Amino acid sequence: MKDRAGRRRARRIAMGTAVVLALAGMNGPWLYRFGTGKYHQYKINQPEYKAENGKWEIVQFPEEYRQNTIHAALLRTGKVLLVAGSGNDQDNFDAKRYDTRIWDPVKGTIKKVPTPTDLFCTGHTQLANGNLLIAGGTKRYEKLKGDVKKAGGLMLVHNENPDKPITLPAGTKFTGKENGKTFVSKDPVLVPRAEKDFDPATGAFLGTTPGVGRIYVEAQKEGAAYETGTQDNYTVRGLSGADARNTYGIAEKLALDKKDFQGIRDAFEFDPVAEKYIKVDPMKEARWYPTLTTLSDGRILSVSGLDDIGQLVPGKNEIYDPETKEWAYTEKVRQFPTYPALFLMQDGKVFYSGSNAGYGPDDVGRDPGVWDVETNTFTKVPGLSDPDMLETSGTVLLPPAQDEKYMVIGGGGVGESRKASEKTRIVDLKADDPEFVDGPSLDKGTRYPQASILPNDEVLVTGGSEDYRGRGDSNILEARIYDTEKNAFRRVADPLVGRNYHSGSILLPDGRVMVFGSDSLYADKANTKPGEFEQRIEIYTPPYLYGDDEQPDLSDGPKTIERGGSGTFTSADAASVKSVRLIRPSASTHVTDVDQRSIALDFTTDGDKITVTVPESRNLVQSGWYMLFVNDGDGTPSKAQWVRVP
Repeated sequence: MKDRAGRRRARRIAMGTAVVLALAGMNGPWLYRFGTGKYHQYKINQPEYKAENGKWEIVQFPEEYRQNTIHAALLRTGKVLLVAGSGNDQDNFDAKRYDTRIWDPVKGTIKKVPTPTDLFCTGHTQLANGNLLIAGGTKRYEKLKGDVKKAGGLMLVHNENPDKPITLPAGTKFTGKENGKTFVSKDPVLVPRAEKDFDPATGAFLGTTPGVGRIYVEAQKEGAAYETGTQDNYTVRGLSGADARNTYGIAEKLALDKKDFQGIRDAFEFDPVAEKYIKVDPMKEARWYPTLTTLSDGRILSVSGLDDIGQLVPGKNEIYDPETKEWAYTEKVRQFPTYPALFLMQDGKVFYSGSNAGYGPDDVGRDPGVWDVETNTFTKVPGLSDPDMLETSGTVLLPPAQDEKYMVIGGGGVGESRKASEKTRIVDLKADDPEFVDGPSLDKGTRYPQASILPNDEVLVTGGSEDYRGRGDSNILEARIYDTEKNAFRRVADPLVGRNYHSGSILLPDGRVMVFGSDSLYADKANTKPGEFEQRIEIYTPPYLYGDDEQPDLSDGPKTIERGGSGTFTSADAASVKSVRLIRPSASTHVTDVDQRSIALDFTTDGDKITVTVPESRNLVQSGWYMLFVNDGDGTPSKAQWVRVP
């Protein structure tokens, strides 16, 4: 049946194409009168075209529900969480207007959700209980040089008292011993007590190592006259006695230089049933642009980000325990740029692809490799082409996840570089000596490419721009589907909306893909008109949903399947099922989605029953909720059934 239907569709496509070509050849004047734009619309809406290329459609929310979506995550209810926070809008931030929406792509409903703090540029990942962990966000917006009115920067506060820590409140004044200038702290700071040092051989007391706290300070008054040029020691005003003797500040240059974004420590679990944020223990470090990655035991690793001073967190990583809902530092430090692409491997180690979102030194922590978090050993993976163009690249774990092959897509130079790479690079981590090799190239150098795994083992790659944040009107209105078996791209229907910075894509349970966001720096080729945030959502319906065959039926299965266990579902199309995939729902931001993975399941059929078996490895199948798809021989997927793996 399916093969005959596939042949019918192939004949129909060929006939339809012939008709269009005949019209083009015989009726040139008619086509001219019809208009190029109208003809394009006519063509892309033909059944034959959609069956080969798919179709894009724009979703425009009512005005009162629109927002600058920065983060999106598919929830186990099938709804999509859309998080803006302040949405990269200084006015929203100043007014404390923070936005979140819940959108039901099936019913088309959308509602506002109270947002507890500025979750703009937070980190997130799916938890085993179906909640979404969200950690970090924005404490202060950046200020460019020229907009900074008061000299300021980092103050290191030292405490030489080994008997007790000391807390200095916001508003504490520090006066330089040499320069005589006074600076004021913006927040409270807890300075740990000093550590006593002993000779390990004799036990003799050697002295103390001061405890150190970090705080951002500003001059009391505006102007260049209050800048400092060199390091100085600072007296802490308002202290007396032993506290005054033991506590002091040290600061390098305090100037009117650009001030970067500052992060927050706040963390929440979003409950998809109650549809609300639940506050949990804050992180040890403030983080803006962090990555959250699930580890072997279900705990969550939080890495990188800008801290509450606006500096890159200096390799101090931490782990969230979903049972206690508390954070703890890892024993060793390792530094990465912000939003590093970190994936759990089947041996329990973590793969860093090199993809990142930007902030951080250009010569520290950027090499791809395999990281053993427990021992803090890091083994570099060689062979990556365009290694200096990994910012704003995308990384995807190619399906099926058992193969442990990763693709790094596009990317650009460090910072606001005009460089962009058209490369894709693939690495097989199951090889004896893994190394990157080039995959099929993109047509153009592409920053910010969005990539979503499809249920049939293909990958949709769409959007991006040729320059930093779409400068020079450089958005790329192209989409491709990557065939994992052929290691080849094929062009499909062009998206209708340009996407670059602050964009992402998510596979929906019905097999379609939603694409969100975009934050162009300029709106014109000459780079003179400020850009506007793209609030429209776009839905791509892949070719497999436009064939003659309906989606395979799938129903009546268990809601929970243990690792190594099986579950039986009902399907009138069981005999035609050729593959089964378990797909983890996405949590996407800044072209970073370390959650998505598609796992191949063994299966058997008996009449209208299909029995699937989940692999035993918890590193391959992390605890949590998944979409279960079955695919027929033509690669048409069913609608997903939600399954929990405990």
